[in-house]
Amino acid sequence: MVAQITEGVKVSVETIYQPEYSNPSNEHFMFAYRIQIENLGPYSIQLMRRHWHIFDSNGSRREVEGEGVVGQQPIIAPGEVHEYISGCNLQTDMGTMEGAYEMKRLVNEEYIRVNIPKFDLIAPFKLN
Repeated sequence: MVAQITEGVKVSVETIYQPEYSNPSNEHFMFAYRIQIENLGPYSIQLMRRHWHIFDSNGSRREVEGEGVVGQQPIIAPGEVHEYISGCNLQTDMGTMEGAYEMKRLVNEEYIRVNIPKFDLIAPFKLN
């Protein structure tokens, strides 16, 4: 698990290779990732947008941007944690993801950028 704190918000990421949804012979590797967003600050925040950079080990790059996460724009009170699981497919058995969330502090409507730490997507058989 990797974690990073930005603007009083801790983002932790854990990845899981999904062999049942992968097809290596067709260059399709599926990964799930679990994200925990913990509000360490004194004010409630709302996750408004996400922006991902996805890299395959073959050199291809993708960007994904959009509102909220998994169809939600959660409000996270001080001391609370929001957790969600999503997925990413790659054309190779190794890659990385990183990005940022756009969050809004509800006390003053100020927008802040919260970094999502870079994390590896590696099929377990690649580690042997």
